[in-house]
Amino acid sequence: MHTLNRIILYRAKAETYIRVRKLNFVSVCERSKNLVNRRCSLENTSHNYRSAMSKASCPYFVTTPIFYVNAAPHIGHLYSVVLADAASIWQRLLGGSVLFSTGTDEHGLKIQQAAQKADMPSLEYCDKMSDKFKVLFNKAGIGYSDFIRTTETRHKEAVQEFWRILHGKGHIYKGVYQGWYSVSDEAFVTEEETKEISTAEGTKIRVTGESEQPVTWMEEKNYVFKLSDFKSELTRWLDRGVIQPQTFEGSVRNLLKDLPDLSVSRQRDRLSWGIPVPNDDTQTIYVWLDALVNYLTVAGYPHPGFTWPPNCHVVGKDILRFHAVYWPAFLIAADLEPPRKILCHSHWTVDGVKMSKSRGNVVDPMDRIEKYTSDAFRYFLLREGVPHSDGNYSDQHAVNYINSDIVNTLGNLLSRSTSLSVNPEQIFPRLNREMYMTCISAFDRETFENIEQLFNEVNENYSHYNFYKGIESIMSYLRWANGLVQEHKPWELAKSSSDIDQLHLKVVLYLVLETLRISGILLQPVIPNIACRLLNRLGIPTGKRLAEHSRKPYLNSPQNLKLGPNEGILFNKISEKKSS
Repeated sequence: MHTLNRIILYRAKAETYIRVRKLNFVSVCERSKNLVNRRCSLENTSHNYRSAMSKASCPYFVTTPIFYVNAAPHIGHLYSVVLADAASIWQRLLGGSVLFSTGTDEHGLKIQQAAQKADMPSLEYCDKMSDKFKVLFNKAGIGYSDFIRTTETRHKEAVQEFWRILHGKGHIYKGVYQGWYSVSDEAFVTEEETKEISTAEGTKIRVTGESEQPVTWMEEKNYVFKLSDFKSELTRWLDRGVIQPQTFEGSVRNLLKDLPDLSVSRQRDRLSWGIPVPNDDTQTIYVWLDALVNYLTVAGYPHPGFTWPPNCHVVGKDILRFHAVYWPAFLIAADLEPPRKILCHSHWTVDGVKMSKSRGNVVDPMDRIEKYTSDAFRYFLLREGVPHSDGNYSDQHAVNYINSDIVNTLGNLLSRSTSLSVNPEQIFPRLNREMYMTCISAFDRETFENIEQLFNEVNENYSHYNFYKGIESIMSYLRWANGLVQEHKPWELAKSSSDIDQLHLKVVLYLVLETLRISGILLQPVIPNIACRLLNRLGIPTGKRLAEHSRKPYLNSPQNLKLGPNEGILFNKISEKKSS
């Protein structure tokens, strides 16, 4: 079988290894020497974990992280959301229902300090910052089902109920923590994970080795989760291949080699901006336990019939530890099934350099949406973004992709096949089989006949969040169709008075329009508005735009079908000046 030559840029695998952090806890109560035999085992998930809904009634449940509101949203935040949005659109095109959640994380010491610095009450500060994320996501056309804020009453109720279950099952004990704490990362770190650096003023300070954020020494009484009890269950869960891309799995397994217990509260006199520990008003629940429970909150927990488990958590590589170690351990402890997949993606650099305010190279996603439109910008993110390695953003690169793929390859092909000069009847013609065999080469016939299998390739890639591969597969067929136009010159055939030439023209138009139809259906998760305009122009009814319609020929009636209204150029070329 002939396959198209595809130009797919494969990037070197980026292995991310996170060193194991050892927390030094001094227990104030004697730990039992024997671990409790738990009911939950990952060997037979369906029998041992509490299932909220039957498999048939569960929607596809996809989430993004909830984003910290200490700063304005950036391109990395939008990338996470666009990945999840594209996946949710695809699941709907497959005929399923979807629960897609995103939101903002609004508790913790960092937020408390940021509000104080802004001279604003903490909730007022969170209201202002959370709105920035919601405005961006709405501007980007993100079709989330639920936007959760951790300051909501429903979330507080879910967190405190989850705490009561963990505590009631004996998985939390009172302890004393001594060690380093990173306010910026809202994380405890070991001595080995810190280093001393000199500031510009020559002062020596201790920072985290990874993010180089300042750390402070802490010694306080708090509650501790028995994380070390869950090593075997976490290992079995990982054995199911839940971490994607697989390149990130090694870093998670390294964390399990020495799994210390985890502090899950802070003294309330040090951290007041958070959810109080039930029945102990001297303690505040640790921000990461609080934040992770958001996935239960949007699922309807703790009420009966809540949607669980998530099909996929989309997360950045910097928070993989929390989602792939702490979170599944919390869930197993509560007799709930861990997530079925964690899609971990890498970060974005700018011209190969890490984004930072000091360098002045932080990409404002709202500004780029204004310049390029939401569809074009998300196209670039999904086309260029490769989950297993850092993406490189440049305005010139974005403009090149948009103009080359959307304007030239897709838009021009539509114009060349629907213009009055080559398609004066404004029809989507039927295929004349005899003329098809006569005037189309065996190579092109085989290529065209393979396009009905494009769904399988795209579905495989979209389902694994490799949108860049699915997009390239579609673009390769669109490039082939452009080549077909160049070879057969429909503008010349249209001028001919020969009946044979007219039949030849309609064969070419059919092949091109059918390629556009299938491509338009498959591009809906990537460029939903542009794809809708494309399908409208082709006259495709809204009820015939599901994924399954890309697997079979469109025309089954004996009549040619009329094209839809001409609404002008599909997408205007972006000028070089606009990108600067």
